[in-house]
Amino acid sequence: MATTPAAAFEALMHGVTSWHFPQSAVPCELLLTGEATFPVVVNGKGQVLIAASSYGRGRLVVVAHEGYLLEASLAPFLLNAVGWLRPSPGAPVGVHSSLDPLVSILQGSGVAARLQPEPGDPSGVYCINAYNETLTAQLTQFVKCGGGLLIGGQAWYWASQHGGDKVLSWFPGNRVTSVAGVYFTDTYADSSPCKVSKKVPTIPLLVRCGEDIRQDQHQLLEGISELDIVTGGIPSQLLVHGALAFPLGLDASLGCFLAAARYGRGRVVLAAHEGMLCAPKMGPFLLNAVRWLARGQTGKVGVDVSLKGLCALLSGHGLKYSLEPQLADGLAVYCCKAYSDTQAKQLQEFVAEGGGLLIGGQSWWWASQNPGRSALAGFPGNVILNSFGLSILPHTLQPGCFPVPTPQTRSYHFRKALSEFQAVLSQRSGNLEKNWLAKLGADGAAFLRIPAGDVPAYMSMHRLIRKMLQSSGLPAVSRENPVASDSHEAAVLCLATELARSGTDCSKLAQGLGTGTCPSSLDPSGHPITVHINGNNPGSGESWVSTGLYVLSGHNAEVSLPDAVACSGLKVQIGCHTDDLTMASKLSRAPVVTHQCCMDKATQSLSCLWGGLLYVIMPKGSDLGPLSVTVKGAVPAPYYKLGETSLEEWRRCVQKSPAPWGELATDNIVLTVPTASLRALEDPAPVLRLWDEMMQAIARLAAQPFPFRRPERIVADVQISAGWMHSGYPIMCHLESVQELISETHMRGSGLWGPIHELGHNQQRHGWEFPPHTTEATCNLWSVYVHETVLGIPRARAHPALSPAQREERVREHLAKGAPLSNWDVWTALETYLQLQEAFGWEPFTQLFAEYQALSGIPQDNAGKMNLWVRKFSEKVQKNLAPFFEAWGWPVQKEVAAGLACLPGWEADPMRGHVRPR
Repeated sequence: MATTPAAAFEALMHGVTSWHFPQSAVPCELLLTGEATFPVVVNGKGQVLIAASSYGRGRLVVVAHEGYLLEASLAPFLLNAVGWLRPSPGAPVGVHSSLDPLVSILQGSGVAARLQPEPGDPSGVYCINAYNETLTAQLTQFVKCGGGLLIGGQAWYWASQHGGDKVLSWFPGNRVTSVAGVYFTDTYADSSPCKVSKKVPTIPLLVRCGEDIRQDQHQLLEGISELDIVTGGIPSQLLVHGALAFPLGLDASLGCFLAAARYGRGRVVLAAHEGMLCAPKMGPFLLNAVRWLARGQTGKVGVDVSLKGLCALLSGHGLKYSLEPQLADGLAVYCCKAYSDTQAKQLQEFVAEGGGLLIGGQSWWWASQNPGRSALAGFPGNVILNSFGLSILPHTLQPGCFPVPTPQTRSYHFRKALSEFQAVLSQRSGNLEKNWLAKLGADGAAFLRIPAGDVPAYMSMHRLIRKMLQSSGLPAVSRENPVASDSHEAAVLCLATELARSGTDCSKLAQGLGTGTCPSSLDPSGHPITVHINGNNPGSGESWVSTGLYVLSGHNAEVSLPDAVACSGLKVQIGCHTDDLTMASKLSRAPVVTHQCCMDKATQSLSCLWGGLLYVIMPKGSDLGPLSVTVKGAVPAPYYKLGETSLEEWRRCVQKSPAPWGELATDNIVLTVPTASLRALEDPAPVLRLWDEMMQAIARLAAQPFPFRRPERIVADVQISAGWMHSGYPIMCHLESVQELISETHMRGSGLWGPIHELGHNQQRHGWEFPPHTTEATCNLWSVYVHETVLGIPRARAHPALSPAQREERVREHLAKGAPLSNWDVWTALETYLQLQEAFGWEPFTQLFAEYQALSGIPQDNAGKMNLWVRKFSEKVQKNLAPFFEAWGWPVQKEVAAGLACLPGWEADPMRGHVRPR
């Protein structure tokens, strides 16, 4: 029996070569929302006329006019439909009297169909029109328990009699088919001849219907002027992507923190943090939400035991509630957190069959604890919510007090924005608001992280976006040709990046890509390449292990590891330029150009639209020993490892490699720079030996083991997320810094302040750091130390700010202001440490850095940590330094000063005479 949508579509279309719909039957357009739903027939205007779906253990085929079920020329399809709907071959087929002629059509084709007034036992198929008002419950249970339902009708006439604003909720057919994500609408559909599709057609982005969600928004926000979501927790952002989902709470950037949706016969309200569900200040909204969710039903409100704070609000307004450990029978509304998916299916069926769900939670914490996994796929709340057209993103939103969105603002919707964007791209004209454009790029990227699998709703969107991007092409973004982050080009970059990461074939998109990528016309060898890497990582964080290979833009790479190490927490990554430029105002490259995935099986296929160096990422504490990694679909990149790569190997590789990026490595540092810069480097050994000397000095001052537990990394990029350089793993710098990184002559002659400054940042530790005062100060201890002990450059020449005149002037200015602690930062703060070093040498620093590594009970606040440092440094040098630090404006506590009074005074104190009165 066909189980996938593709197989089901093939079964439904077997032998169907044309469509001859009766011209007298004017159909309505069908709206598809469910994850199991797929179109079978779509007309030339993109309107769905026939759809199929499943619910529970059963299936449905829905046609947009009952006349289609009475048309003998459609017998081949009707036979296929009955065959696909049958739970087993030969299962009984019952037909409601409203479709009497269908019995003859089926019997004429050898199907033993018979008239019967109701569906009966769910072991067969039942055929009925969409106007019956008495069998709703029976039909729903019939399908849920395994029956097959063939149903047809149109809702435009019903809407003319009852009102278009009631179609989705009250049209009889929708009371049944909506549980499976299919709705009849009041919109007329074109019934002119349709093409026979060879594959599952695309689901329309937008379907107009008379029931306007603005009425729902108004009811939920009635009587509310502002939404104060400062509840002590940090909310996530929400993604509103379903056709019947809509935003309720938005910040100034259209970041969503409250949303709702219709689903089947029921409703959902979602908050971006569970704290909103119990906050008294959210009371008016929560009462509106519960009443909207209940839809006038008289059943109880079930409250999960973890949300007891909500009970007082409900009881205070006369609403009946019961505390429940889980979803229970007989509830009209259920309220819970989004952190467990054990009842995901039950919750989805509860809502589909008319229940109301109030749910809240954030996913950023889950994402921080599950690196490499998609929150859109794995976060428990999203396992429940994705099918409702709502998702919780791992991106945070700054809590605040926000005015209720205006009707114009809350009209933003991902599908609507994408539809307008499609029109703009195809017409090369039009106008889409800039804030909509920026939001569209982010929302589209997030949506594409929902696993498409065999879900037509997602696969269809992938196809639509790919077609859209292929027709528009990718912008030739570069430093010479930057694009604004709120431009159409930026949105294209975001969508294209995530589309490729989702596994969609984007090789055509990659053709002609320019700066920073390997030309896509160069095909990688079809032969696999095996490299040998070290699977040990004794460090305290993940470690990138270079493979020396490059994946071309738009190509797939297949990475294979030994079966014994699959599921050991290893990951594979394409690209080293990990800075996310989403917040930049202008882009010289796509915001995200790397892709990472977990090696949860021995062989993994991955791609990155922009290409990149290939890495295996070892989790902290990894102890896997030597490993062999086999890669198909990559090319060798320039790679030189000090002590391992011969000069002949280097020169051959760097001159012939098509990869635009390469690496120079030691056991302690890896430099990633453009291949063009490496080609001028005849012999990398001297500069790497100097780097190892500097790294050894960094480790010595920090009292860290050498060689490093994992090598530090410095990566050059055309654009980075902050500053001229920034620390981290990897340290990021601009292309202008490449020459100083790989030139021994430059380093020995002019120094290397910036990169050592960032390496110093990586050595800073919480116990002796006093942010924000020392954030840009103590890191410079390493810059001074390396310049003086390795490069032979004195501090006065290592940086202009350390000239004697400037140092003296800073001290005078600081003291003239009364030595306020607020003024003690950057160079002023560094001066304090330099005075100590010039008096006592580097040894006290090294000894204290070592001692702090094993020290427990370190205070969490700055004042406590500063007093600990005063005491520790004084004890280390056996001098009472309390007056010295007081002169600098440190908040030295009386008991600390008293405890140090027994030590000898510091006669050479450069701050003597500047002690402030106690």
